[in-house]
Order: sequence, then structure tokens, then C-alpha cells
Amino acid sequence: MTSEIERLPKSGWAALPVLFVVQIGAIAGLIWAIYDCVDQVRTMPDAARIWPAMHIVAWSLGILIVFVMWFGFFTLQPNTAAVLVLFGAYKGTARRSGFHWANPFYEVIRVSLRARNLNGAKLKVNDLRGNPIEIAAVVVWRVRDTTLAVFDVDDYVHYVEIQSESAVRHLASSYPYDTHEDHELSLRGSMDEVSQALREELQDRLAKAGVVVEEARLSHLAYAPEIAGAMLRRQQAEAIVAARRRIVDGAVGMVQMALEHLEKEKIVDLDTERRAAMISNLLVVLCGEQAAQPVVNAGTLYS
Repeated sequence: MTSEIERLPKSGWAALPVLFVVQIGAIAGLIWAIYDCVDQVRTMPDAARIWPAMHIVAWSLGILIVFVMWFGFFTLQPNTAAVLVLFGAYKGTARRSGFHWANPFYEVIRVSLRARNLNGAKLKVNDLRGNPIEIAAVVVWRVRDTTLAVFDVDDYVHYVEIQSESAVRHLASSYPYDTHEDHELSLRGSMDEVSQALREELQDRLAKAGVVVEEARLSHLAYAPEIAGAMLRRQQAEAIVAARRRIVDGAVGMVQMALEHLEKEKIVDLDTERRAAMISNLLVVLCGEQAAQPVVNAGTLYS
């Protein structure tokens, strides 16, 4: 894994007038060398004419070098980094925005540090119980380490897309679509916990690409069309059973509380048969789907 080295390139505004002056000076020097060569060639012997010609070549090379130096200017927008590579060797990363100058032979690879949204496609997978479902996620991510993003993976954007799809598939197979148990997590009923688990798994997968995941949430969740109707009826049945279980648990608790209160206050003494009848009547009233129609007993307790 490559470690990022922050590099501060020279200010482009400081290098611009220097190169401009040097460029003008080199051009003036070349013109002077040409005129001087023309004047001296007439009076100098053939063997000595090489030296004025060498001056022209030297000034021409100087102009060429200064011309190449002009290619060292580059700009960086805010939240953009430049990875500097010299003949295949990593030389550092420039993160400061503005107008800069560096070695003109540097290969400048720009990497955006801005937050990006990945709107994942709808995936058809099986949940923990084997039910086919459709699921999709939205991931907010940004590049944190430019060297890992550029050198340790082939294409970090494509890498994020593939790993996000893989993480969503793994997440969907780890939880049931829905559940009526209070202690069991589900994709539909535990959105915050599932989103946190998705974010943590994505962060583990994308750390090697120098990417930090800021947020990950499910954007689509539904049963597959071919079983949607059947699963809806099953879901309704499970909801009814769960509701009945809660009603029965509550009714039993209320009956127990009523009997304990009667015995504690010594309001009435009930034998086993009357106690059973009272429990039965209370459960019918509390667990019935419709409101009970009471029958008033105007006689004695046992009539």
C-alpha cells in the first residue's frame, strides 16, 4: 500500500514573472548572438567561426528549456488534489487549491475530493429466510487517500460501485425482510441498524481504495414481483398471529391482576369452579374481536 506524501508546489504567480523575464532575456540573447556572429564571421578565420555559432546554439537551447518550463503551470480547484508522478515514480500529492508551478515533466493526475453519491441499481437477492426481494442503496463517499485511490486499485470509481453492490447483497442475505419478534432485526423494521451495518461493511471493503463512506442507506426495499402477493398475505397472517399473541398475553396478565386484587382485598371468595368460570368470561371479553354484550345477574352469587 502506497503512503500519501503531501507536497507543496511553488506558487504559479511567483514563477510566472520569473519565467517571463527569463524568456525575454533568452530571446534577446539569441538576437544578440546572431548579430554578433554575423559581425565576427566576416573577420574571423574559418576555424574560429565555430564559437559564435556555439553561442547561437546555447541561446537557442536556453529558449527551448524556458519554453518547456512553461508547461509546469497547473491549477487546482477547491476539494481537488493532484497526484504528481515523475517517470513512473510517485513524488507527492498537492492538495492546496490555486495556481501552481512544478516540474514540467510531472504527470499531474487530478483526483476529486468532493463527496459523491452512488445510487445503486435495484438488486434481486434472497433474504435470510430465502425470500426473493428487491433492494437498492444510496452511498455517500469521498476520496480520503489519493495514493491508495490511484495506485492500489485499477479504477477506484468502478471499485466503489462493485464493492457497494457486493455489500448490499451480503447485507440482504443477513437479515429477514420483516419480523414480528422484538429482539430480531429486519430490513424493513430496523432501518437505522441495517444502515449502520451497511456503512461499516462498506468502510471495511473500501478502505484499501482510500475511500471514506460518510453515509449508506437503503433506497428501495420490496418483495420480488412474483411472490409479492403471496408474501403480502403471509405478512398479514403473521401480523394477525403476532397481534393475537400480544392480546392473549395482555389478557392473561389482566385476569391474573384482577384475581390477585380480589383475593388481596378479600372482596369475594371463589371456589375452583367459579374461579375457572370467571377466568373464562374475562378471557372471552378481553380477547374477543367484537365488544361483549354483558348479561346482568340480578340474583345471588350462585343462582
